[in-house]
Amino acid sequence: MRTAAETEVRRPSAVRALTALLAVTAAATVVVEVLNWWYAPEQGFGLAVRTGWAMLRSFGFLLLIGHVRRGRTVARPFGLILAVTTVFALGRLIVPRQGVPPLPGLLGFALLTALCATVVWLLYRSPALAGHLVRQRSRLVIDRSGISWRETPPRRPEASAWLLTARVAAFTYSPLMLVPALVATAAILDGQLLAVPAVLLWLGAGIATSYLVLFCTAFLLRGRSWAGTLLIVVTVAVLAVDLPLCWWLLGLDGLIRDGAPLIVAAMLTVYGIRRATHPTPT
Repeated sequence: MRTAAETEVRRPSAVRALTALLAVTAAATVVVEVLNWWYAPEQGFGLAVRTGWAMLRSFGFLLLIGHVRRGRTVARPFGLILAVTTVFALGRLIVPRQGVPPLPGLLGFALLTALCATVVWLLYRSPALAGHLVRQRSRLVIDRSGISWRETPPRRPEASAWLLTARVAAFTYSPLMLVPALVATAAILDGQLLAVPAVLLWLGAGIATSYLVLFCTAFLLRGRSWAGTLLIVVTVAVLAVDLPLCWWLLGLDGLIRDGAPLIVAAMLTVYGIRRATHPTPT
């Protein structure tokens, strides 16, 4: 049985480098968001909600560190989605409604974009990391030797990297809908009572989407082709609900800030399903 010290020594240098890079990225996410809030010309309710959601991504990078250190296969798609959505989350914050972004915001955006791009490059281009990120989740196992908690082969067929990417991307639908819905509650506070049913519909749709995605991806990873088709239908429905509400309640500015990240997540989901079900011939 390996000791913790032996496991640490045997980790490739690329793993240690990526772990340090993720820690720096997590810290940079918080620093850049604070600076952006400080220099923002308008510090309203919408910016506060979007900033709070963006800063939560720092915990996502810390969670990714755990996956990388444990060699989990889910680290790659999780890191890709986290990096892409982080760049979009910051990009929609640094651009003011009028005028040009402040210089500190632009510099912070450039720094965080470079860090996220480096993270993705290491995850997908490093041979050492490719050989390290091969482990599955640990499960509670009961056998003749007793009860133990150890890594076991998955009961379902092994999921491809594209299926995992589609799954992680689809799980971002719900928060990407709930954040602009919360921002739209400012319209209710301003006395626009006609927005109440729409905001309630938006919030309900965001919560329901999380359960629909969970249902679809559970069967998708088990090789059910109909689950991929159903997830694409859910994706279209999500866009059909979210984008018009962004346009109506948040205007063109909200459509760009909150609709664009959802469109990117939807494109990754559909592309991942298509690549998994129709692999490119070699």
